[in-house]
Amino acid sequence: MTNDDNYYKKIGFMCGLEIHQRIDTDEKLFCSCTTKHEEKDAGATVVRRQRAVAGEVGGIDVSAKFEELRQRSFLYNVFADETCLVDIDEEPPHQLNSDALLVTLSLAHALNMRIVDELQTMRKNVIDGSDPSAFQRSAMVAIDGTIKVNGTEIAVPTLFVEEESSGIAATGQSAVTYDTNRLGIPLIEVDTAPTIPNPAMAKAVALYLGTLLRLTGKAQRGIGSIRQDTNLSIRDGARVEIKGMQELDSMDKFIENEVLRQQKLLEIKALLLKSKARLGSAMDVTHIFADTSAKVVRDQLDKDGTVMAVALHSFKGMLGFEINPDMRLGTEISDYAKMAGVHGIIHSDENMDKYGFTKEEINALKYKLKLAEGDAFIMIAGERASVSEAMELASQRASYAMQGIPKETRTVRDSVQCTTRFMRPLPTGSRMYPETDVRPVAITSEMLALSKKMAPDLDKEMERMHALLKNTALEEQLILSPKLPLFREIVATSHAEPDFVAHTLLQKFTELRRQGVAIDTIRKVRLIELFDAYAKGSVTKQAVGELLVALAKQDNPVSKLAEELSLNKITGSELKALVEHARKELKGAPSKDALRERIMARDRLRIDGNELNALL
Repeated sequence: MTNDDNYYKKIGFMCGLEIHQRIDTDEKLFCSCTTKHEEKDAGATVVRRQRAVAGEVGGIDVSAKFEELRQRSFLYNVFADETCLVDIDEEPPHQLNSDALLVTLSLAHALNMRIVDELQTMRKNVIDGSDPSAFQRSAMVAIDGTIKVNGTEIAVPTLFVEEESSGIAATGQSAVTYDTNRLGIPLIEVDTAPTIPNPAMAKAVALYLGTLLRLTGKAQRGIGSIRQDTNLSIRDGARVEIKGMQELDSMDKFIENEVLRQQKLLEIKALLLKSKARLGSAMDVTHIFADTSAKVVRDQLDKDGTVMAVALHSFKGMLGFEINPDMRLGTEISDYAKMAGVHGIIHSDENMDKYGFTKEEINALKYKLKLAEGDAFIMIAGERASVSEAMELASQRASYAMQGIPKETRTVRDSVQCTTRFMRPLPTGSRMYPETDVRPVAITSEMLALSKKMAPDLDKEMERMHALLKNTALEEQLILSPKLPLFREIVATSHAEPDFVAHTLLQKFTELRRQGVAIDTIRKVRLIELFDAYAKGSVTKQAVGELLVALAKQDNPVSKLAEELSLNKITGSELKALVEHARKELKGAPSKDALRERIMARDRLRIDGNELNALL
């Protein structure tokens, strides 16, 4: 699919991003629990059921109501030092974390935003179970910002600081288990206006914002620490939010596929309206399949299950209409049905032979549903209560095919094909209401001054990196790396060559990590000592790798390790003596190459090759 702006403008493309980044503070946003995930075993488990409540304007959010109807139980694993009564909603929240607020304010400066005078924390209904309280605390910090990416100006209307949700430990149809040690970690949310012109630009904007967040020096790293949600629509379509995209590289492909999905669904709508399609009433057809040998139904009937079916008049061929790679309208309808706990649907655009149904059974079903030549059907088998609810959801989605595209929150179905599946209806503003247990926070002039000094500046950072490295690829890699603050400190304190420091932190570290070396356990003070020893000529470049391996095993001063491992650099008169000794060993008039080979074979890690060449 093209990234031509004119094409996307023609189809009424609208796209905006929500970037969520965990902040690396010592404590959580509203309590003093640590943000470090070190505990492995839960000390206890709390069980909850949740229900939707009205928001500030009196309405109940449609997505919250949908989750309530699923009737799931939620189990929360709690941890001795990483979870407290605030997390499980048994104690009022403490004052908002000032460190997290400063980081958020610094980002507001970088995004050219207007910072609010006073923070008012709000509650946002979230009853998918990810928070034991059924709401997330969130505070708007700034509004009306702008950034420029690849020459295009993008508005950034809002910036929030909020709580991270719990992490899923296990999931099932009737119950979900969460770990609460992640719950409450400070999170920054950056929202852009829906004016991103094409999928490639969406990826570029996400990369720009992610880089700014990392440049604060307080962005947590690791899987799930940054999440990019995309909101998009096309003309005559509907706003859809895509969650769960972990890989930035595939963001543009996900967006392209959502555009294609909406276009195909609009094609289906037009065909259904033209044929005057309609839905029949759902019927219990268990008796038709009482003696069936089709396993998908037989297994359910043997467990005292039931079978229901509904006629879709003038739908023939539509359920099998492909809307995305390996996805059809029938797939969409099945996703809705699965929310009730069934395995999915069977529909008439499929090959009935693969299920093992007889022609007599299918003909009897068609007769019962009063199907004509151009009609279709949906059938669901399972436990009676689940089947009834699943059929209602499936019928709603089938009926909506004649209206167009439902407003949905979708999540990743296939990360290779870059396709999505239904998750829940799109949330509305009805889920917001004030948090009465948290005092408002006044933004003082001191906060503004301090946060302005902390503000990340991507252009200046790139200029600084280029002045140090003169290598665009290495500069960009370092800018995006969590090692950037360490790189800055090492270069400033040790005066080691910047390119050697960068290559070591980015490439050597990766190489050793793959070899099983616990490279990330080395303390910063030891790394600074190591590069300082190299810069002062105490150890060679070649010895740095060996010393890194040693430091990963034992936390001793670099000078002590170098002496114990005989890795102190041989230089000056000592190197001259080594050359003379090698000359005598080889006898006669050995060549420079022969001398170099003999010396380096024995003391390669202790000798600087350039110094040896100059001496020879």
